[in-house]
Amino acid sequence: MHIGVIGLGRMGGNIVRRLMDNGHQCTVYDVSEKAVATLAGEGATPAGSIEEMVEGLAAPRAVWVMLPEGKITADAVEALGAAMSADDVIIDGGNSFYKDDISRGAALKEKGIHYVDVGTSGGVWGRERGYCLMIGGDKDAVDRLDPVFKTLAPGRGDIPLTKNRESRDPRVLEGYMHCGPTGSGHFVKMVHNGIEYGLMQAYAEGFDVLKTKASPNLPEDRRFDLDVADIAEVWRRGSVVSSWLLDLTASALAGDEELSEFEGRVADSGEGRWTIEAAIEEAVPVDVLATALFARFRSRQDHTFADRLLSAMRFQFGGHAEAPGGEKQKVKT
Repeated sequence: MHIGVIGLGRMGGNIVRRLMDNGHQCTVYDVSEKAVATLAGEGATPAGSIEEMVEGLAAPRAVWVMLPEGKITADAVEALGAAMSADDVIIDGGNSFYKDDISRGAALKEKGIHYVDVGTSGGVWGRERGYCLMIGGDKDAVDRLDPVFKTLAPGRGDIPLTKNRESRDPRVLEGYMHCGPTGSGHFVKMVHNGIEYGLMQAYAEGFDVLKTKASPNLPEDRRFDLDVADIAEVWRRGSVVSSWLLDLTASALAGDEELSEFEGRVADSGEGRWTIEAAIEEAVPVDVLATALFARFRSRQDHTFADRLLSAMRFQFGGHAEAPGGEKQKVKT
């Protein structure tokens, strides 16, 4: 299949490579001429602009947008909508907000252009492992693009089959799913990333407990000098908490158990916040996911306003003033 791809960063570039590795033809565009030239050298057809890309594709066209969420994606979709024709398909494979997808899809539908939102999970390992795809959009457009999705998805691999799935969509076993109408793909990916925040926080806190067991603040007979790299490795093998995230954790710890290259300021890309907002709209409690998001906020500050407020309240009701070393000091009244 011939498809255009806009955005040739770490994920976009490898999406192009995985497609070309499996016989698809790709026309590529990026504001970085170097990125375009690199993929052109690997067999892709370069385009100097979005309009040039559209002109080089045979109708009905399909263009995959793999750009950061926000204005840059909105601008690319708007430019594509102006250049494309009825029955063409715009695919947003980034992490756009699902409500933006709904608005964009409705606007493009007036021109007869299909808009397909694809939540894409796989990161920089996607070329090798494949990408788990969560897809929203019209059935006709999604079905037309099936060869692309099937190529990008991981495939069945050696994962054991789940019982009682005989009557369900077989594409799910390949690692891609048509979730529903426009916006549903990114909504599912949004919640996926919210869950990811919680899993990562659980691992981080658990390993912190293990690592701190050697602290001199504990009685000597209760200290354990534990090898956290080996613990991560043994948990990968048969443990109920095994996962790809644990695999990545084990890899990081094996290289440097102290993680000395990392400062510890953890960013959030938006999906965690949106998941919490959706939970509030639906009145669904998400205690773990919310705490994981707030922990990321906390990681960027030495002391938060909330910490200062806690100290102020303790002073108000108990007279506990802050003192060096965190010890309590009684305030004179």
